[in-house]
Amino acid sequence: MKDKKKYIHWGLTVFLAGCALLIFYDVFYRDNSGTVQAFFSKLSSILAPILYGLGMAYLLAPIVNFLERLIRRGRDALEKKRGKTIRIHKGWLRVISIFLTWSVMLVLLYLLFNMLIPELVESITTLVNNLESYYNTAYTWGSKLLSDNLELTELFNRYYNEVSKWLNTELLPGLQTTITNFTGSLVTGVWSIITFAKNFLIGIIVSVYLLAAKEKSTARCCKLIYGVLPEEKAMFTIRGFRRVDRIFSGFVRGKLLDSLIIGILCFIGCSVLKMPYTPLVSVIVGVTNVIPFFGPFLGAIPCGVLILLADPLKCLYFAIFIFLLQQLDGNVIGPKILGESTGISSLWVIVAILVGGGFGGVLGMFLGVPIFACLQVLVRWLLNTRLQKRNMPLEACAYVSRDRRTDPPPASEEKTENKV
Repeated sequence: MKDKKKYIHWGLTVFLAGCALLIFYDVFYRDNSGTVQAFFSKLSSILAPILYGLGMAYLLAPIVNFLERLIRRGRDALEKKRGKTIRIHKGWLRVISIFLTWSVMLVLLYLLFNMLIPELVESITTLVNNLESYYNTAYTWGSKLLSDNLELTELFNRYYNEVSKWLNTELLPGLQTTITNFTGSLVTGVWSIITFAKNFLIGIIVSVYLLAAKEKSTARCCKLIYGVLPEEKAMFTIRGFRRVDRIFSGFVRGKLLDSLIIGILCFIGCSVLKMPYTPLVSVIVGVTNVIPFFGPFLGAIPCGVLILLADPLKCLYFAIFIFLLQQLDGNVIGPKILGESTGISSLWVIVAILVGGGFGGVLGMFLGVPIFACLQVLVRWLLNTRLQKRNMPLEACAYVSRDRRTDPPPASEEKTENKV
């Protein structure tokens, strides 16, 4: 009987190890064709409206809570004024708050797109129409540069044949293939927009349900954690989730608000300075400002090139204006909104952005900082807990010279002590 149980144990272990190896190979060694990857890709596309709804509910929850408190204060003030109790059912209070929140958001989105889309279309149309003049301007600059520098002219003539061969054999055929596939890409892009609009509308409905039942959903999640884990571990898990929520809510909501303010200030400043492509430049600067640290540079460089082609002097004004705007954001607006939401140093912010961008692109660059901040909090807690169990200090500076204090005394000192 014991041998039978032993064989069953080893057989089950080998089977599970083989399954783990197959899943590992399927995930990491098959280029976008693995069964696990295909399953999660299909699942994410199916659950896209739910994910959109979760994101919108998470971002709008503070506004709903603020409106509820505002309505309660108004009710209390009206009760004092009239001298009688005014009862508002809690469910109706939540319904009114959600309705007002989404009404304001939809009106703001309508006004934003109503003002922005025509300006963006005009800016892009102007840019396309001026491509030829920009080419002529760049060609004139290049010709003048070559005529004034004989060494550059000789270097250009030396590599002219190689460049021409590359253009005729590689670049032009590649462009023809790209133009041929453009129709299919256009149809795919239109279908993607339609799919996103459908998921967004369903996400709004999902967010309404989530906002209406957010307390019940939170209570059920806490009940599930306490039911699955021991009480001490459940308490630790819930405290961890609350800390993660504080980090993410402080960073994500604050960064989105900060980027919106920067985009509006950029639009106002570029309009006052009469910059070309003002709406397009403002959108690029505002959107790229979402990315910490590198965002201002990623947005300012292409915008500066566009303005340089249209008016070199205004490009200088734009560079000075963006520099001042980013100083205002980094020293005043950003700290006021974000505060110490992440609590990590600038070096680790750069590391988090690079790692997040490598794995998740622009979204990874945006979410890399709060994710890294959560991991840092977890590692710090585990380290401090282990040190406390060993009755060791928690300050990092206490360990710089700790090895010197624990070294045994030299042999010469031991001999003198024995003689004495």
